[in-house]
Amino acid sequence: MIACVDESAFYLLPGVVRTYAPRGETPFFKVLLTRKHLSVMSGITTTGHLTTLTRRRSMTGWDSAVFLRHLSDYLNRKLLVIWDRLNIHRAEEVKTLLSCGWAKLIHIEELPAYAPDLNPDESVWQHLKHYELRNLCCADLDQLEVQLALAIRRMRRRPELIQSFFAEAGLDL
Repeated sequence: MIACVDESAFYLLPGVVRTYAPRGETPFFKVLLTRKHLSVMSGITTTGHLTTLTRRRSMTGWDSAVFLRHLSDYLNRKLLVIWDRLNIHRAEEVKTLLSCGWAKLIHIEELPAYAPDLNPDESVWQHLKHYELRNLCCADLDQLEVQLALAIRRMRRRPELIQSFFAEAGLDL
């Protein structure tokens, strides 16, 4: 089974798509700027499955290895994982995981150096940020985590949407 994997961050500052401010008057947010965020790694398959891993810190190589094991266990099949060349994907923890027998179940291929348009998983982030969570303003990470989990659950219920991300990337699999 083919799985495309990518990661993104979700911050407390809302991604404003549309405001209700009067025309010509720029809205003003009184928001404490913070670097607090949720890091999310996701994997999508051609059959419409969506798997995620969320952390309240930046992802590491250990998280990549944990996610690969989780993805393999969840799908319960041999996997071809396609992801970008991010350092955490090439970390020692991932190499160790594959050398400990997981290479029989997981084969990894990397996308070209900078080709986000080739990764269908990029559309997951676009959909979440610009559709599911648009104009959402959360008070803290707990609230953001709940809203993100609900949005991911809504996406999981629509496998045809996830499959359409492959067509959008120009991949006929």
